Amino acid sequence: MTFSLDLWQTIVLIAMVLGAFIGLLKLLMTQQTKHLDDSFKVQGQRLDKIEQASAAEAGNWQRMEREILQLKADLPLHYVRREDYAQTIATIMAKLDAMGMRFENILLRGQKNHE
Repeated sequence: MTFSLDLWQTIVLIAMVLGAFIGLLKLLMTQQTKHLDDSFKVQGQRLDKIEQASAAEAGNWQRMEREILQLKADLPLHYVRREDYAQTIATIMAKLDAMGMRFENILLRGQKNHE
């Protein structure tokens, strides 16, 4: 059994093998390109979600910063330091003691005048 090919049959066979190889290579390249496109698409979606989360977090931090600044601005208006409170109470107590002494003096003078 002999196997013989003419020149044109050999050229056609080589062209068919090359065509099949090129077709297979093209198919693999399109699949690879599709896979890369899908990967980039998923990565882009992840990055978009991260950007949205980052923007929301930045908004929360700005809100917290505003609230803290508002608290710092309101703090002197609504709260009294312990030293200031103690000084104010001491002043009030001294004034009450002075008033008590005056009333005692007035009462003592009144008792002397009635006797």
